[in-house]
Amino acid sequence: MPTIFEEKVYTVLKQVPKGRVTTYKKLAEKIGTKAYRAVGTALANNPYAPKVPCHRVVASDGSIGGFAGKKSGKSINKKIKLLKEEGVLVKEGKILDFEEIVF
Repeated sequence: MPTIFEEKVYTVLKQVPKGRVTTYKKLAEKIGTKAYRAVGTALANNPYAPKVPCHRVVASDGSIGGFAGKKSGKSINKKIKLLKEEGVLVKEGKILDFEEIVF
C-alpha cells in the first residue's frame, strides 16, 4: 500500500501529459520537498503504472535514468520505447529538445 508521500508523487505525476517529461527534482518541488531520491523510490514502487506514468520522469540533465526501479539496459529500453510511442525522442540516452518539453 502506497504511503502518503508516494500518493502525493503519483498525484502530481498524473498531471504530466503525453509527449512531455518531468524530472525527479521538479516532482519533489511540486510536493514541497527536496527529497529527490525519495521521489525516485516512490516511482520504483509505483503500483499504478502506466496510469501513473513514471516513464515520463527523467534526470534534471535530460538523461533517461532508470525505470521500474532498475538501471538495466532492458528496463531503460522499455522506458525509451514508451516515450517514443508518445512522441518523445531520445538520442544517446538523452531527451531531444529537453528544455522545450519538460513539464
